[in-house]
Amino acid sequence: MRVIAGKARSIPLVAPKGMQTRPTTDRVKETLFNMLQPWIPGSRFLDLFAGSGAIGIEALSRGALRCVFVERGRAAVSCIRENLKKTRLEENSRILAADVMNALKELNGQETFSCIFMDPPYQAGTEKEILTFLADSNLSEKNCVIIVEAALTTDFSWLDDLPYSIIKDKIYKTNRHLFLKIKENR
Repeated sequence: MRVIAGKARSIPLVAPKGMQTRPTTDRVKETLFNMLQPWIPGSRFLDLFAGSGAIGIEALSRGALRCVFVERGRAAVSCIRENLKKTRLEENSRILAADVMNALKELNGQETFSCIFMDPPYQAGTEKEILTFLADSNLSEKNCVIIVEAALTTDFSWLDDLPYSIIKDKIYKTNRHLFLKIKENR
């Protein structure tokens, strides 16, 4: 696992040991950021369920102005700190070692984001709770893109009840990235 592009290109990253996190493969990360490229330069990026921090670090390396990492696992938070230090990207970052919903409540009213990425535990059903909160919060800037990494079998039929438009649904072999925007006429 490494930084794919930008000012920290090719720097190797560490990941927590064990099966608690699922680091995004370099190939999937490269595809993701090719699709995200229009939103990254100058963005304020929120990385939920950050794991090793690889996604947020990639965003910073490619020109995001700021990244907030939210991760509750101690080992993962240590990895994020180590990876930010190795890449020299800690100045424009903040780590919240907390449960995602508690962190979102803390951030609401303090910061806004132009890109929000979440990689929640698969099949836990937390996507609905988070997206419902985000729809009613002040965390999203105008034209914010929200990316949800999920298992292929995750049911998103409930999205019709929320003010989101699906702008892309990228399917991989074992998972998917769902790209969302909040509808302007809500």
